[in-house]
Amino acid sequence: MSSSSSSSSSSSSWLTSLSCSSLIIQENDNSSFSIILQWLRFIFLSPCPQRALLASIDLFFLLLLIAFSIIKFISRRNTFNDRSNRNQVRTSLWFKLILFLSALLAISYTVLSILAFTKVAQSSWELIEAIFRLLQAISHIAITILVAHEKRFHAVSHPTTLRIYWIANFVVVTLFSTSAIIRLSSVEETKDFELNVDDIYSLISLPISAVLLVAALRGSTGITTMAEEESKSVLKEPLLSNKSNVAGYAAASLLSRATFTWMNPLLEKGYRSPLKIDDIPYLAPEHAAEVTSQLFESNWPKPEEKTNHPVRLTLFRCFWKDLLFTGFLALVRLAVMYIGPVLLQSFVKFTSGNGSSPYEGFYLVAALLISKLIEVLSSHQFSFQSQKLGMIMRSTLITALYKKGLRLSSSSRQAHGVGQIVNYMAVDAQQLSDMVYQLHNMWLMPCQVLAALGLLYIYIGISAISALVGVLAIMVIVALNSGRNNKFQFSLMMMKDSRMKATSEMLNNMRVIKFQAWEEHFNKRIQDFRNSEYSWLAKFTYSMQVNFVLLFSTPVIVATLAFGTAVLLGIPLTTGTVFTATSIFRILQEPIQSFPQALISLSQAIISLGRLDGYLRSKELVEGAVEREEGCSGSIAVEVKDGAFAWDDESVETVLRNLNLSIKKGEFAAIVGTVGSGKSSLLASVLGEMHKISGKVRVCGTTAYVAQTSWIQNGTIQENILFGSPMNTQRYKKVISVCSLDIDLEMMEFGDQTEIGERGINLSGGQKQRIQLARAVYQDCDIYLLDDVFSAVDAHTGSELFKDCVRGALKNKTILLVTHQVDFLHNADLILVMRDGMIVQSGKYDDLLNSGLDFGALVAAHETSMDLVDMNNNEVQNSPKSPVSDLPSSPHLQVSHSGHKSFTQSESEKGTSKLIEEEERETGHVTFEVYKSYFTLAYGWCGVVLAILLSVLWQLSSLAGDYWLTYETGAERASSFDSSVFIRVYAILAVASMVLALIRSMFVAHIGLKTAQSLFNQILRSISHAPMSFFDTTPSGRILSRASTDQFNIDVLLPFFVSLTLTVFISVVSIIVVVCQVAWPTVFFIIPLAWFNIWYRGYYLATTRELTRLDSITKAPVIHHFSESITGVMTIRSFRRQSKFCEENITKLNTNLRMDFHNNGSNEWLGFRLEFLGCLFLCASALFMVLLPSNFIKPEFVGLSLSYGLSLNSVIFFAIYMSCFVENRMVSVERIKQFINIPSEAPWQIKGCLPSPEWPTHGDVRINDLQVRYRPNTPLILKGLTLSIKGGEKIGVVGRTGSGKSTLIQALFRVMEPSGGNIIIDEVDILKIGLHDLRSRFGIIPQEPVLFQGSVRSNIDPIGLYSDEEIWKSLERCQLKEVVSAKPDKLDASVVDSGDNWSVGQRQLLCLGRVMLKRSRILFMDEATASVDSQTDAVIQKIIREEFLGCTIISIAHRIPTVMDCDKVLVIDSGRAEEFDKPSRLLEWNSIFASLVQEYANRSSGL
Repeated sequence: MSSSSSSSSSSSSWLTSLSCSSLIIQENDNSSFSIILQWLRFIFLSPCPQRALLASIDLFFLLLLIAFSIIKFISRRNTFNDRSNRNQVRTSLWFKLILFLSALLAISYTVLSILAFTKVAQSSWELIEAIFRLLQAISHIAITILVAHEKRFHAVSHPTTLRIYWIANFVVVTLFSTSAIIRLSSVEETKDFELNVDDIYSLISLPISAVLLVAALRGSTGITTMAEEESKSVLKEPLLSNKSNVAGYAAASLLSRATFTWMNPLLEKGYRSPLKIDDIPYLAPEHAAEVTSQLFESNWPKPEEKTNHPVRLTLFRCFWKDLLFTGFLALVRLAVMYIGPVLLQSFVKFTSGNGSSPYEGFYLVAALLISKLIEVLSSHQFSFQSQKLGMIMRSTLITALYKKGLRLSSSSRQAHGVGQIVNYMAVDAQQLSDMVYQLHNMWLMPCQVLAALGLLYIYIGISAISALVGVLAIMVIVALNSGRNNKFQFSLMMMKDSRMKATSEMLNNMRVIKFQAWEEHFNKRIQDFRNSEYSWLAKFTYSMQVNFVLLFSTPVIVATLAFGTAVLLGIPLTTGTVFTATSIFRILQEPIQSFPQALISLSQAIISLGRLDGYLRSKELVEGAVEREEGCSGSIAVEVKDGAFAWDDESVETVLRNLNLSIKKGEFAAIVGTVGSGKSSLLASVLGEMHKISGKVRVCGTTAYVAQTSWIQNGTIQENILFGSPMNTQRYKKVISVCSLDIDLEMMEFGDQTEIGERGINLSGGQKQRIQLARAVYQDCDIYLLDDVFSAVDAHTGSELFKDCVRGALKNKTILLVTHQVDFLHNADLILVMRDGMIVQSGKYDDLLNSGLDFGALVAAHETSMDLVDMNNNEVQNSPKSPVSDLPSSPHLQVSHSGHKSFTQSESEKGTSKLIEEEERETGHVTFEVYKSYFTLAYGWCGVVLAILLSVLWQLSSLAGDYWLTYETGAERASSFDSSVFIRVYAILAVASMVLALIRSMFVAHIGLKTAQSLFNQILRSISHAPMSFFDTTPSGRILSRASTDQFNIDVLLPFFVSLTLTVFISVVSIIVVVCQVAWPTVFFIIPLAWFNIWYRGYYLATTRELTRLDSITKAPVIHHFSESITGVMTIRSFRRQSKFCEENITKLNTNLRMDFHNNGSNEWLGFRLEFLGCLFLCASALFMVLLPSNFIKPEFVGLSLSYGLSLNSVIFFAIYMSCFVENRMVSVERIKQFINIPSEAPWQIKGCLPSPEWPTHGDVRINDLQVRYRPNTPLILKGLTLSIKGGEKIGVVGRTGSGKSTLIQALFRVMEPSGGNIIIDEVDILKIGLHDLRSRFGIIPQEPVLFQGSVRSNIDPIGLYSDEEIWKSLERCQLKEVVSAKPDKLDASVVDSGDNWSVGQRQLLCLGRVMLKRSRILFMDEATASVDSQTDAVIQKIIREEFLGCTIISIAHRIPTVMDCDKVLVIDSGRAEEFDKPSRLLEWNSIFASLVQEYANRSSGL
């Protein structure tokens, strides 16, 4: 019995003895084995010898290291030059882990060394401990530096010395741990406290040493040089697909996904240099748009399911598993969130000396660390998975919306409007994506509140009820306010929609607006919408700020109520209970804050779902309405029996009725009729674009369609012609030739690689029409539906097209041609004459002519116009043919005799073909200049200083309340505690805090609103003053994305988040001050903590800033392609190209999703790391509070410090993240500033140079050596035009398509500024007066008839200058009175977007009506009657002659009869004035004009 007790005491003595003397070894047992065993036990397991052993290993290692360093330094001079050619290095996760663990050990030993040195005075053992820890610290700092340098020296394996040290270190740490386990498990209570700290540390460091042991055995550093990588990639290369760069997430391990390490390669690349689109990895296959799109379609409800909310149901079916998983993560986070506050009371107890055991403090710190780590992991995974799910939902919806857009019926498309459909994609899909993150807050909030109240009940008893009442009251107020906010936001979105619609319309028709000098009117219209939007925005913002103040004041309000109740009921308030309660109140802040946001988000999502349901359930074209067969037998190609059709799906009112037609294969059928008779509708009915009320339509073969209003895509000419078909060079060349495009392409420097602007903005009307035709011919279809393809081309080109294309390349095809050119009708196999939506006559030319009626009237009108041509033509044939060089010089003309077809171009004149410039994109930091311009725009620096001052005052007032709690609940105050004073002072401080918060929030919101409005006014002014060349080179999508997304960021997000960032940063400072005040040694960690935070922020920002910019840049093409496709949907459908366009949509969408996905990944990468650092800082602080003697700190300050510190990790991350978020949103300010600073066109008015109110009085026009080019880097279009026009003369301008006729008119209006020469009108040099003074005095009927959304009245008289009587007179004169008066709303009859509910001819007549009202002295007509039949043309010409008698008229015309009764004809060829004289004189000799007339007269017979 005695021997066992002695052995136990001996073991205990050598295990716990701090002596290094061997006297403690018991030598009463004589056996040598026993003595050896005791010696070994003493050396390896006793504290002092263990330390001596490890210290000697450290010393030996350090000496070796110093020796190697000296040798390296001496030999370095000889080898230095050999390393000049460095390879790039890559480090793996293994290298980073070793470096991190080495640094962790270095920091830990440094902390233990500092603690030991502070206690040296207490005992001699502390000195030994301090020296030992210092040696350990120095060794591990040296190892950390050595490992870091391995990267610099490209070391593939660790040095042998280091590997031996790690093995030896592991052995000794194992011995330390063995001793620790024996000591901690022994039952005696006489344990040394210092040894216990060491024992716990030894056990923690054992797994770290184990990892380093593995590193020593493996030997590999995890570093690879690029040379090795390349040698490996040579082997891999052939196996890789073109999408080898797939997101790291796809192949990442569980640990890598949990810690977001898979983002490292991209962040490293972004840190080294600004990211480009190709640097961003592709999405994992399961996240790609094509996969999610198929999933959505497969889950869409079947017709028999009869649901009113198909979108909601489908999304749930597709993504319920993901929603469940994110819900689970949210639940885990909720569970661990309350562990911190529960531990707080135990911490206060322990530090006041009431702990149950001396180790309790360590258990508490360990529990705190584990709970915080789980919280950090779960919260960032929840955030990332929610955002990922939101992104996938958005992409799914966009593809569904796009596909639906390609199937919509015409009336559905008109009902929604292009702008609205684009909004569904840009706004509604995004709102549903944002909602996913908020969704779980709906059920989490009640759970969080109940859990919190349960805990409060445990600590403050029945007082928790008053806390519940406070929470519910706040929530009711916030919810009511959120309901109001919702209404405000709904109105705000409605106004934004209207503003975007008006902006889009203005951008699409900018050329016409500039011609008419209507910029101010359209500006005012947009500004009115903006003012309404701004008033809702202000209400919404101020209302949001009230919520914000209430939520931030929640802890104070609830604490006042709870503590007040406790004091009244006599419940004792100790430091522990008070600060546990306040930390629970702080946690309550989050659910109360997020719940209203979730409500708003959910209600917005419900509104968006309703809008999407409405759109996705809209009527589609009925696929079976037209029976289509390809490669069918039989002789009939197109057949319609008893057809009745309407544009409106619901309407019973027919547009076409009693349709019966049968066209045989290979037949050429012409469709004629007056304006609005239903010709284009007939083609649409054959294509299945109209709602079929009754009858049968059968089409045998593939169809090609050429629309009357040309639809050209933004891309190269070649891409437009190929239209997704493979290149067949032989066929392609033939198509170019038969569509008369060869000469045009020769004139363009880059030929068919020339880029076409948006909507073909840089091409003439004729060029667009011929490219459209080429597209159709290249597709080699069976049936061609051509809608008035000759109206936009001149007579010569028209004849060539008819001969080479319609009757040449398409000779054996079935053709349905809508035309007004009576001369082509001789060749038709069948002519269909239309009136009022019916075919009133059909047959061959001669048969119809003999029958008289409608066809006879059309031909008669044409022949009347041809009489003059024929008469003059006979003179030409009889007159001698004089060579061009002998051409008599007109007194008004300087002719450059360069022949008819001088299409050559000097090299020096050639410019670049790149029309659409790459979007300007800043790189690197958002500059200080951008921040400064944003913050100081409203009130300069005074506003900024005042906002910061108010924020600081608010924070101080809330700190004062907590310090008052600390002071009053301290142990010393227990005897003199006065409950009424305590609660009164606390309530006063709470009210002061709320008032300051309200003042500050309102002030910051006011600054934000004022700034947003100012930036909007600046960009609107800048855009409306921009020259036309800016709109030619800038896609409207680019401008619209600034007007929508960027303006939204500046209106709503920036003011709110700038305010929040300021608040949070001040909170971080206050938390750190409070924590360090108690656990003062934590001050040492502040510098590394701050450094890590700043470094991580910079490292992360370099990548995320570029990702945000790339996100904006890749979003615009998605929007642009979407609106382009909706506009040209009829063409896309006729060629059956829907699938190709869907693929293009998916490609563009995937590019944008890559940015979105990696942006979300980088946000969570940063968040995880910063919160992890915050956790370590908090746990270190808690550890110091446990280690410091209890007489050193007051328990109440421990409570205060920890109640603040518990939120440190999330607040630090939130502050850094918010600052990054603000920087990313600042890109919007930067983008808007780009467009504010664009060069402006000449001033609209010039004060000193105002022409007289009557100018121009005569209409004399003198043009001297006029030179015009599109832009500075492009060739001349007009090459030195000189001519003189007398007032009252009517001038006809003719010339080949693309020769510069329309450019001349643009130069006269200064829409294109001349680069040389001048223009004098009535003795006024037009280059010296304001643009509005010039343009408002001229009348113009442009080439493309443009109508605006609104009514007939608003289109004829947009500015509202004329009475109804004048408008009716004008309509009567332009042949539209009957049509308009037949409509129920008369002058208020609706005109939809682009005037799509009026025929092209009617649109042209409405444009004529505008000019009639204006009664200008000079009238310009750019192919004004191209889209009307000969009969209407003759009437219009007669009206113009009568109405504009005595006015100067300059008319571009392709119809020779139109120019025959002009006073003079100007022939433009290749930008030069080749001929200018009376038509009769030009016909006297072999002029270009004479040959045009000859051609026109002969074409009917010659074709």
